[in-house]
Amino acid sequence: MKILLVGSGGREHALAWKLSQSARVAELYAAPGNAGISGVAQIVSIASDDLDGLLEFALSHKIDLTIVGPEAPLVAGIADRFRKSGLAVFGPSSSAARLEGSKSFAKEFMARHQIPTAAFAVHDSADEAERNLKSGRFSFPVVVKADGLAAGKGVFICETLNQALEAIEATMRTRTLGVAGDRVVIEDCLQGEEASFMILSDGVNVAPLVPSQDHKQIFEGDTGPNTGGMGAYSMDGLLSEVTQQAVLDRIIHPTIQGMAAEGQPFQGVLFAGLMLTSGGPQVLEFNVRFGDPEAQVILPRMQSDLADLLEASTRGKLAGRDVSWHRGACVCVVVASGGYPGSYPSGKEIRGLGMAAEGNDILLFHAGTTFDENRLLTSGGRVLGVVARAVSLDEAIAKSYEGVNRIHFDGMYYRRDIAAKGLAKLRGKTS
Repeated sequence: MKILLVGSGGREHALAWKLSQSARVAELYAAPGNAGISGVAQIVSIASDDLDGLLEFALSHKIDLTIVGPEAPLVAGIADRFRKSGLAVFGPSSSAARLEGSKSFAKEFMARHQIPTAAFAVHDSADEAERNLKSGRFSFPVVVKADGLAAGKGVFICETLNQALEAIEATMRTRTLGVAGDRVVIEDCLQGEEASFMILSDGVNVAPLVPSQDHKQIFEGDTGPNTGGMGAYSMDGLLSEVTQQAVLDRIIHPTIQGMAAEGQPFQGVLFAGLMLTSGGPQVLEFNVRFGDPEAQVILPRMQSDLADLLEASTRGKLAGRDVSWHRGACVCVVVASGGYPGSYPSGKEIRGLGMAAEGNDILLFHAGTTFDENRLLTSGGRVLGVVARAVSLDEAIAKSYEGVNRIHFDGMYYRRDIAAKGLAKLRGKTS
């Protein structure tokens, strides 16, 4: 099987790493890829938003399956164009991708299908949003969300009215997020613990993946502005079987059935960002692709052949497919450029990767790296994901930070409390 993987981040490196292990994959291409992906796939110099170039390459190289990593080309309709040309592609249509591409569409869809989520209001103008905030309809804290794609940076948790007004000003008037802020969603701030729950879908059937937990904010203790994700972990028992079944029964199945009933069947990865409230799991947001960095802790735990599963999804043959998993835990610590998620320098030489990856215990997934005259340089905000899998969470944490401590570049930043919440949960169960 010839596979084309679209994307260039840590998620795509994890996907390429896992796909390269399949005996069914004869040729693996990545467009545009990154320095790390070049070790397991042939790099193609086509940007992930160049839909014409990607389609031409897939047709000329007789690609059997295209796997789309990032959300932007899915929202832009890459899956529609490939299918129209008779090519198999893993990822939803542009209409189904609105579950991530438009927060207002997703909230209104959930309301139509009684899928549990926070109460909300949608606004097309800053004046209207500000009047609603001042009306007393919402009690604080509230959440202000840019309607469109914002690379994980369009969500503002506002403790006070002034903070909410500042979020409206930034998104709708100053337009710091561009067209993503043309419309905003204001919603109640749910209380509880967050979790990430992903499934594969062929439009009818689903195959659940193991749950994980992301760390979105830049600083320790979940403080500071949101990022694309500063680390993640997955472990046995992260969600109880009862909770996982509730997510499937109340959220996942109604979503897949609802999308089909509305004439836009969902085929690909459905990623539900959850809040585990006292009244049960509720949806914070939907994504329509593998999480990043959640993929970096889920895929190393997967024993099943990923290529088989993704092909089955594209062919409507997921029924009866069970995904097998390694027991234990997996941790990813994201190493970022200083200044991220704001402005940051690039071109810093990265040292120590050979030492960090010694033995088979550490995986290094590249996110923002490039080669220049045989030197590995930083080229993005999130630079590397340092990943360790072990039989216990504390061992996985220790191994991942051991790897981090062997890596060096100017301005390097990382959180030092990744998966600490998981340890606290385990200790609470045994106390």
